[in-house]
Amino acid sequence: MPSSVVLVTGGGGLVGQAIKYVIETEPEGSRFGKKAGETWVFSTSKEGDLRDPKATEALFEKHKPTHVIHLAALVGGLFKNMKYKVLSILHKTCIRIDQPNQSALLQLTFLRDNMLINTNVLESSAHVPSGSSRPKVDKLISCLSTCVFPDKVTYPLEEHKMHLGEPHESNYGYGYAKRMVDVYNHAYKEQFGCNFTSGVPTNIFGPSDNFDLEDAHVMPGLIHKCYLAKKNGTPFQVAGTGKPLRQFIYSRDLAKLFIWMLRDYDDVEPLILSVSEDEEVSIKAVADAIVKAVGFEGHYSFDTSRADGQFRKPASNAKLLKLIGDFKFTPFEEALDETVAWFMQNYETARTGKVEGAKKHAIH
Repeated sequence: MPSSVVLVTGGGGLVGQAIKYVIETEPEGSRFGKKAGETWVFSTSKEGDLRDPKATEALFEKHKPTHVIHLAALVGGLFKNMKYKVLSILHKTCIRIDQPNQSALLQLTFLRDNMLINTNVLESSAHVPSGSSRPKVDKLISCLSTCVFPDKVTYPLEEHKMHLGEPHESNYGYGYAKRMVDVYNHAYKEQFGCNFTSGVPTNIFGPSDNFDLEDAHVMPGLIHKCYLAKKNGTPFQVAGTGKPLRQFIYSRDLAKLFIWMLRDYDDVEPLILSVSEDEEVSIKAVADAIVKAVGFEGHYSFDTSRADGQFRKPASNAKLLKLIGDFKFTPFEEALDETVAWFMQNYETARTGKVEGAKKHAIH
């Protein structure tokens, strides 16, 4: 891709920073390295609000991308802040609101804002305004989530099952907004011939993750909790039995897969990006590995009175493996060790729930 410009929206988040790391550390001209004449731009919300079509077009006009990896989304940090702001206003005005309505109010925000972000990014990628000197985007890859899949579905998850039912009610706003990207991709291809596609990763973890105990995913949440237990000399307790199994993908492996998609995957159909089903890891194995990596030597237990949640949510990576050929995923414990080391070295600036961190990383 000579003289190409790759714009990564959401460049400050977990996956954006992983792509930046890979591009900066892999040898130039290698399979996952930067190509000659290629410029990579990692944008964040500081450059503009992607919910605003004018701000989105200004970003595209500024960087003139030929290729886009679209990661930006309304995510947990802002969700938490918004929840507190809404409930604070309601409390001050003496308006009572029950929990279901709280949830519905925030689901609407997730649906609306993510739809706006995706609509604007795809529209600016598909069309160049009259009088603009920027090129039309040759290719766009969007990052989805397994929450796009139906709540009631036959496992393992496979790409063709995405639209067979409704997403889980707990995150239907985000799930539907992400699912609609696939609908958009097909529509833009059919009407305008756009080369738009999407990747669907399973449970991502790695450096630059969200470690906020209030809304972090299981892996970074346990890492932070164990770190504090060691620091404060308190017990480390994990909710549930530890028996559920999950497929975890290291963010830097996922970064390589997105770079591969950018180079070699031109099908509009979405692609599940994950380790194989036989590489599922139990929550207990995750917690054991974290204890070892953190160097925690205190009391460690499982609160079996807490619900486990779904036992398995396996996703098939058969299509990926068939297409990509030789690809080696980082061994789980090695990836976890690197993540824990990064977190401990960057604790003061990591996203751990500090007010400044939450504001900074609300929309990546």
